[in-house]
Amino acid sequence: MKSDINTIYNNELPAFLNDYFNYLSTIKGCSVATIVAYTADLSLLLKFLKMYKGLVPSDKVLHIEEISIKDLTLDTLKTLTLQDLYAFISYLGKSRANGNYAKARKIASIKSLFKYLTTKAKVLNIDPSIDLESPKLGKRSPVFLTLDESKTLLDATTSRDKHSIRDHSMITLFLNCGLRLSELCSINISDMKNDTLSIIGKGNKERTIYLNKASLKAIYKYLPIRNADLEKIHPEDKDALFISGKFGRINKRTVERIVKKHIGNAGLNKNKYTPHKLRHTSATLMYKYGNVDIRSLQEILGHENISTTQIYTHVDNDKLRNAVKSNPLSDE
Repeated sequence: MKSDINTIYNNELPAFLNDYFNYLSTIKGCSVATIVAYTADLSLLLKFLKMYKGLVPSDKVLHIEEISIKDLTLDTLKTLTLQDLYAFISYLGKSRANGNYAKARKIASIKSLFKYLTTKAKVLNIDPSIDLESPKLGKRSPVFLTLDESKTLLDATTSRDKHSIRDHSMITLFLNCGLRLSELCSINISDMKNDTLSIIGKGNKERTIYLNKASLKAIYKYLPIRNADLEKIHPEDKDALFISGKFGRINKRTVERIVKKHIGNAGLNKNKYTPHKLRHTSATLMYKYGNVDIRSLQEILGHENISTTQIYTHVDNDKLRNAVKSNPLSDE
């Protein structure tokens, strides 16, 4: 985490960009991961513009990644046009093989920066990105495990491995509660009250997760094993629910490896299913078998916009099939 923060706030970035990242962090409550992504997108934009505008010394032939942007000022941005930004989008496609989704994310980053500079910081009078359009994106259906595959995965975590009970507990929470990877890693024991769990989700927003019977059973089976090594757990991680083999709070990379291992043990495609796909699975199973309405599902998953949740209304072919069968003319 410290290295990520140092990547954001350093002397290699222009002052206006550091000011923008401070705004995202302190006012908008964006996570470090989000700001790191914005840093990559906007740094690439500025490096490209410096090259495109002929601001790189002609006697130096540099790879775009080697171009320094710390000397850029707002004067450079004041000369930008919509055509300059489209030149950058063209560069992304032709030279970096970015698809429409990657381009759309970078365009969102660009628009957010210029909106801040014109309407919040008010250091620019004109927003050159206001008419910048994103490429049309096709609808993508979420990838998820079927109910039988989910049960097979849970069975695959039952072994004599010393961490199998911990792993089973984590995968149970993924499949039952629809947690994000970062949310699972950040769970503290003190955040659990009876059958509820308070977590800090995307955008530092707190929400309550209700733990069902399977989740509670898995957690309480794991806790005695965790607490048996209580003296070995790092002092700063004493409250963490899930502990790694090195006695610290488990990290995202370790959880990804654990999920991949058990996916393989279950005979499923290790490259297709990730912790985020288990979150998709949880949402799909709740919608398909639990008759959970879309608004409730939005609250459970912590989606800011219901349009994000609505992808789960398009995945249930059985409901569509039964709807057609229910037509009174279906037996004629």
